[in-house]
Amino acid sequence: MVPSVLIVDDEKHTREGLQQALAENYDVSLAANADEAFNLMDAQPFDVVLTDLRMPGKSGLKVIDKALALPNQPAVLMMTAYGNIETAVEAMKRGAVDFLTKPVNIERLGVLIQRALKTKTLEVEVKQLHERLDEKFSFEGIIGTSARLKEVIDRVKLVAPSRATILIEGESGTGKELIAQAIHQASPRARAPFIAVHCASLSESLLESEIFGHERGSFTGATERRIGRFEAADGGTLFLDEIGEISPSTQVKLLRFLETKSIERVGGSKPIDLDVRLVAATNRNLEQMVKDGKFREDLFFRLNVVRILLPPLRERAEDVPLLLTHYLKQFSEENRLPPLTLETGALLTLQAYAWPGNIRELRNFCENAVVLHHGGSLSEYDLDAKYRGGATPAAGAAGSPGAAPANPLSVEENEKRLLREALIKARGNRTKAAELMGISRRTLHRKLAQWPELDVTDK
Repeated sequence: MVPSVLIVDDEKHTREGLQQALAENYDVSLAANADEAFNLMDAQPFDVVLTDLRMPGKSGLKVIDKALALPNQPAVLMMTAYGNIETAVEAMKRGAVDFLTKPVNIERLGVLIQRALKTKTLEVEVKQLHERLDEKFSFEGIIGTSARLKEVIDRVKLVAPSRATILIEGESGTGKELIAQAIHQASPRARAPFIAVHCASLSESLLESEIFGHERGSFTGATERRIGRFEAADGGTLFLDEIGEISPSTQVKLLRFLETKSIERVGGSKPIDLDVRLVAATNRNLEQMVKDGKFREDLFFRLNVVRILLPPLRERAEDVPLLLTHYLKQFSEENRLPPLTLETGALLTLQAYAWPGNIRELRNFCENAVVLHHGGSLSEYDLDAKYRGGATPAAGAAGSPGAAPANPLSVEENEKRLLREALIKARGNRTKAAELMGISRRTLHRKLAQWPELDVTDK
């Protein structure tokens, strides 16, 4: 599509001369004064507006104001025969991207228009990126309707606009970074950086350099100054995942930041003041680590200003169907494959599974299923044995927040589980299933009438 340019000038020969010079590469419209320009801008969008400064009636500064008040803002260039510093400064303050003096150098004008178009394109892309981030990491992007998840979202909405330090606890794979992103996107810092550091993936020395940066010559191999993640996050949010893995020396430096809002680079001595909101996350029990002498108590209290506990997936099983539907659709679209659906038996089986790896494990299951099955439907018989044995809630990781011991199955649940396994092994053949169970076919019929959700047989 040919870029559109509006030229606003009260001198006819200037307007037409510029039109002739630009017509080969641009769709050019002309206005003899500000009012004509206003009417044209209201009638159609322009990519660039090139306006004279001094004109009868309203000046070119009013044209700038009008252009930048439009929903689709054009890039504005100012030109005048009265070029001076004050005029240029005022035009730039109003929002003009550059300034030319008359007589206009056509070659320079061409360069400035191209630069203005690139700037406009970049601004649109950045705006679209922010909109996609807002959508992806908004509360609407957190999938689930369970009461446990609603409690988390309500708490996040409450604390996101504040400056408070936040500690997110939960088992591995429960979506701690997603919640941290949602906090950032719902805060006044949303347009500033969100920087994530996974503390367990780096050695002690590398982690300190990564977080705080270092000065040249501070250690072997430090050939130049490095800006750390804290400085990169200035004005925004720093997310420290697996905070329980950091060393005692790093704990001390982190505590100092929380107390003074300043850091020192490794090998440096000059404090650097920063405006950074800290969100930390852990799958470990920090309170127990404090008791065991493995984590500083004063740092724990500084981090634990607001605590958010993410429930494991087994404690919000009603969200599993929504998550499965979402990720099956997502991976089908990403891989350009036909949609894959779950039959009722498969859905019930997966909902009963404990998902020890939480949402991360569920995502991996969906991607695997989409890639291997290439559309169609997935039945209970297509599932691996580990999913079919998933009626027992798995115990949480030792010492992890919210961990609970597995509850023993009731007699009825055990019987239902055994019957389901027998039907699966018999691939729906009732006679064979009864034989495997050691019961009569009549008894099996009675059980299926009692528990119709198990009736996925060939009858």
